[in-house]
Amino acid sequence: MKIHEYQAKAILRNYGVRTPNGDVAATPAKAEAVAKKMVAKGATFPLVVKSQVLVGGRGKAGGIKLAHTIEEVRPLAKQILKMNIKGEIVKQVLIEQGVDIQREIYLGIIVDRARKMPVFMASAAGGVDIEEVAASTPEKILFVPVEPLLGLTDYQVREMAYFVDIPKEGMKDFAGIVKGLYKAFMEKDCSLAEINPLVITGAKEVIAADAKMNFDDNALGRHPDIAEMRDEAEEAPLEREARRLKLNYVKLDGKIGCIVNGAGLAMGTMDIVKHFGGEPANFLDIGGGAKAEQVTDALRLIVSDPKVNTIFFNIFGGIVRCDLVAEGILIALKNLPDWNTPIVIRLSGTNEEKARDMLKGSSLISAATMSEGAKKAVEISNRAA
Repeated sequence: MKIHEYQAKAILRNYGVRTPNGDVAATPAKAEAVAKKMVAKGATFPLVVKSQVLVGGRGKAGGIKLAHTIEEVRPLAKQILKMNIKGEIVKQVLIEQGVDIQREIYLGIIVDRARKMPVFMASAAGGVDIEEVAASTPEKILFVPVEPLLGLTDYQVREMAYFVDIPKEGMKDFAGIVKGLYKAFMEKDCSLAEINPLVITGAKEVIAADAKMNFDDNALGRHPDIAEMRDEAEEAPLEREARRLKLNYVKLDGKIGCIVNGAGLAMGTMDIVKHFGGEPANFLDIGGGAKAEQVTDALRLIVSDPKVNTIFFNIFGGIVRCDLVAEGILIALKNLPDWNTPIVIRLSGTNEEKARDMLKGSSLISAATMSEGAKKAVEISNRAA
């Protein structure tokens, strides 16, 4: 789950991370009122008007502007609100105290599955996408694994500070931010937490000028306060619907809809589709104990994606019985009279013969193996493209 910048900053402030003062507004008038309140409390110009969307590249898209007077805030907010940034419509802006930026640093922490532990990333090349830095100049990034049983050590904090050349005057601020970011990451069950840019000001202060936090969906039950921050309006409609249906679904850009039971098999299915020259339209795991209703829901979800021109069912019947999958497909076919999307199906395992008997006479295209099914799906998809 992703949250907005202003929400991430509110969390980090609770962990001692210093951020600029500010507040959000959903209308130009409210943005002006926020700015007036900030100035009355001692804020100085420029103020920053920042779009709040769950994508990067806001500055390049024109979603971040500087206001040098109160009179500029309302028109700038009006310009940014309703802006389309990478497919997301801006519904809120953050009005924030401007910062005297002298240098920009990247600081982030992720769960590294290869190392099986959290890993800090620090780079003096902040303010840009860290992916670009990693691709073009990887030597500019320091990776610092943190052993969970030991926690973050002072030595590691100093190592990062020296690598990104923190001035002596800013060492205390930097250490507090690094430790606060790590504590927030661990206690809130984050999958990613980053500050980009982490700014060094002309006065040698260190301030988090931006913040991003992603959370492990599986841990949200332990964090109802975080779950309440979910902005469903910013999510892809299909992913929102999949969550309502309790399906494990991620939308991709291809044309072959994949419906599979089991996350590992789902990953393997996407790989083999690509191996034969196709592009999967999604990751969809109906789960190990799926019933006919879930299969029907999965089919409805896949069909509602206009990009999908072929569906590949890849079912290995262990806990999930093949006949229940077949029942779900037949229910969906019956209830969707305008169905015209070809389905390639590979069923193997518990009650597969019964399932094949149930599907006889239908328009489904059967396959004996996973490879055969993927190859047929790609061929059909390419012909329909």
